[in-house]
Amino acid sequence: MGQKVHPVGFRLGVSKDWQAKWYADRNYTELLQEDLKIRAAIASKYAADDVSRVDIERAANQVTVTVFTARPGIVIGRGGQRVDEMRLILEQVAGKRVRLNIMEIARPEQDAYLVARSIAQQIQRRISHRRAMKQAISRAMDSGAQGIKVRCSGRLTGSEYSRKETLYQGRVPLHTLRADIDYAQVVAHTTLGCTGIKVWIYKGDIISEAEKLHVEAPPVVSPVEGEGLGEEVKVEEEVKVEEEVKVEEEVKVEEKVKVEEEVKVAGEAKVGEEAKLAEKPKVKEKAEVKAKAKAKEQPKAKEKAEVKEKPKAKEKAKAKERPKVKEKPKAKEKAEVETPED
Repeated sequence: MGQKVHPVGFRLGVSKDWQAKWYADRNYTELLQEDLKIRAAIASKYAADDVSRVDIERAANQVTVTVFTARPGIVIGRGGQRVDEMRLILEQVAGKRVRLNIMEIARPEQDAYLVARSIAQQIQRRISHRRAMKQAISRAMDSGAQGIKVRCSGRLTGSEYSRKETLYQGRVPLHTLRADIDYAQVVAHTTLGCTGIKVWIYKGDIISEAEKLHVEAPPVVSPVEGEGLGEEVKVEEEVKVEEEVKVEEEVKVEEKVKVEEEVKVAGEAKVGEEAKLAEKPKVKEKAEVKAKAKAKEQPKAKEKAEVKEKPKAKEKAKAKERPKVKEKPKAKEKAEVETPED
């Protein structure tokens, strides 16, 4: 009685995965101590940066460290400066090449470690543990969690004796293996002693692909002496009626579409006719303007022609008159020349 199982360890290999992925035959203790040193270095470097989990994977000569945090910008730093510094520290600790990855936690209100850590910080600041627990529960449920349970144990409210207090909301199925339950335990160090905080958050069931694809077929019951045949006929008739109704609805929809298209075509034709009618008076006005312009230009052209013809007529008249004037003295001279010889 009273023996409890760790919720994450109970589901390893079913709905949860390991935080350290490597295998060793001989140097197991050395690699284990190396992992502990890596986690301690990250915890000391990012103490106040909301780091929830650290995953470690090992290859032949390389260690891949993945840090899950709610504030990736602060962990990365300007231009990745803090990441480079942390990588150098981890390479000194591990003595191998280290690859550091930073992953963001989309919903920190549903992360058990971050919730327990925030409650512990509030208790250290002498805020009421009940108030901190209620706020954490309301935030988790508002963010989409299906259930949460929070337990605080220790010298609560500064009492002389230790006690436990538990608050929960929703459902937390601890015996269901497919249930996705996040669990964390944090210790708050106060002046009166240590206060332990445990948080369980239920996020929903994890269903495998095999279970999703598996569909149970309905049992086939053979009719005995006509039992149930009438119901099958009724079902078939109902199906036929539904299909006929669907066909009729599709026909109606097609007719509506045709009518709408005809109305659109008629409307476009009317618009084209109105445009033509609107253009006709414009054409007439243009023709009238052109005719008026031609009428104005004709008298001007006549005046120009008359102006050009007048000097020409004067010159012709002068040319005709000049020879007559010159011929008269010649005739007189001939008469004078002929008279002395006579």
